[in-house]
Amino acid sequence: MGIRKTVSGGQETEADGPATRPDPSPAAASRWSRGAGLYFLIGVMIAGWTGNYVAGKIALRAFPPLLLNGLRISIAAAMMLPVYWRGSRGRAARTWAPRDIPQLVILGVFGVALNQFLFVLGLSRTSVAHASIFANTTPILILLLASVRGLERLTGWKLTGVMMALGGVVLLRMLDTSPQAGATFGGDFLTFCGAMAFSIFTVLGKPYANRFGTVTVNTFAYAGGAVLLAPLTLYLAAGFAFRAVPLSSWAAIFYMALFPSVICYLIYYYALAHMEASRLAAFSYLQPLVAIVFGILILHEHVTLVLVASGLIIFGGVYLTERAR
Repeated sequence: MGIRKTVSGGQETEADGPATRPDPSPAAASRWSRGAGLYFLIGVMIAGWTGNYVAGKIALRAFPPLLLNGLRISIAAAMMLPVYWRGSRGRAARTWAPRDIPQLVILGVFGVALNQFLFVLGLSRTSVAHASIFANTTPILILLLASVRGLERLTGWKLTGVMMALGGVVLLRMLDTSPQAGATFGGDFLTFCGAMAFSIFTVLGKPYANRFGTVTVNTFAYAGGAVLLAPLTLYLAAGFAFRAVPLSSWAAIFYMALFPSVICYLIYYYALAHMEASRLAAFSYLQPLVAIVFGILILHEHVTLVLVASGLIIFGGVYLTERAR
């Protein structure tokens, strides 16, 4: 998933929890970090997040959604732990105590286990184009949840953006119903529910991210999600014919665990240290476009005029809510 708007106006990744802007390092002044090299990394980040939709479709050709979700989260957790341990070396004291573990794991249920389960299940029943649009409605959902909790004020312009985006969602769901679209109401609804689960994670998890750091929160999210799903993952794996899985599906599942969850996450925080959050957030609007292109070129999906028009309306509303004061 992509860059999201937090309840305090900062930015964060798709299933990677709330963000706080790191302090720029001395290397921030280097020409490479401020020039073409930085934009190249941002391009890799956007492509990596967007490729998650296509990789999911390829992995689903061989793996059932529940098993795919459990394996992806387990592999991602194994990859996140070294990142956490390396970042925590040299600290004078732990930033969390055993009493904090239940809250961090509960956040992981919403931010990773439930979010990724609904994403994979929804993707199995809808198109890449629809999934990318519905999944990227999280700024709207975060704004609504934050306003309910009194964390952010819902101004007139923001409310206009919310209504505009929701109107585009209704338009997309009602009119883009051709068989070629490859999307179902159930798939779109599940993807939207996944975005809602991540939005809950964002709003509830912000205090923990400020207190413990985003790497800690996300490591607990993936590790906790993997542990909670372990019984179901092992049960499904026991009767699954892994030898029949083609190499393309194995590559897809490792891609889903490595790029969106780890590599793109690290690139995002590196770029955030060298660039204003608002500028970095602007690149998130490329994701649905890139997803549609990937869907056409790799999966041979069809794009309708209604999809394009609805997508423009939805992201026009998202843009308005993010820029309104």
